[in-house]
Amino acid sequence: MKAHSKETQSNLTPRKALQILKEGNERFIHNLKVQRDLLEQVNDTREGQWPFAIVLSCIDSRTSAELIFDQGLGDIFSVRIAGNIVNTDILGSMEFACKLAGSKLIVVLGHTKCGAVKGACDHVEMGNLTELLAKLQPAVYQENETKENRNSNNKTFVENVATINVKRNVRNIIERSFILEQLVENGQIGVVGAMYNVETGEVEFYDDVMFIRDPENTEFSVESLRH
Repeated sequence: MKAHSKETQSNLTPRKALQILKEGNERFIHNLKVQRDLLEQVNDTREGQWPFAIVLSCIDSRTSAELIFDQGLGDIFSVRIAGNIVNTDILGSMEFACKLAGSKLIVVLGHTKCGAVKGACDHVEMGNLTELLAKLQPAVYQENETKENRNSNNKTFVENVATINVKRNVRNIIERSFILEQLVENGQIGVVGAMYNVETGEVEFYDDVMFIRDPENTEFSVESLRH
């Protein structure tokens, strides 16, 4: 398996980039990973890199995007922060990845049993972690299905908040970055939310926050985010 080149990257659509990730995760959960010569990929990418996607995921040690999507050196940008939250620095990194480096897809990847989400559910305050977990609080308050036991002991509550947090951050990316919004509107990139199951290894992509403009879809508009 060769590393991506400028040509292979440029020939990809956002939809195809998504399909590559889905196929990679299928290989991962069936223990059928592609055989790669990593040293060869080092050599292939010594003059530059052409990643086809950028994945925002949690720092959780079980959620390495390269592994769970079965990708090699130079294939994807990986941004990792507790709770897969969005801030200005991360948005800038995404703008670099997509506008300057040519990536076709942004994935916000949450995961089940997330410690950061549990901390937000329990309203934990501790040093600099306080400010980080505050960025997860809107998802906690938005979860309105759970009436009792709204804490980390309630597994359903935790997973509901994790899902809401992913979907909020997909929208945050487009709403807070005019550059990325225009790339989505023009069909140059896509943005999608997903959840990784730490028990099965499977990634579920959320159709209701999948913003990919296919050429034949003339009715597509990121204005749908505003509603």
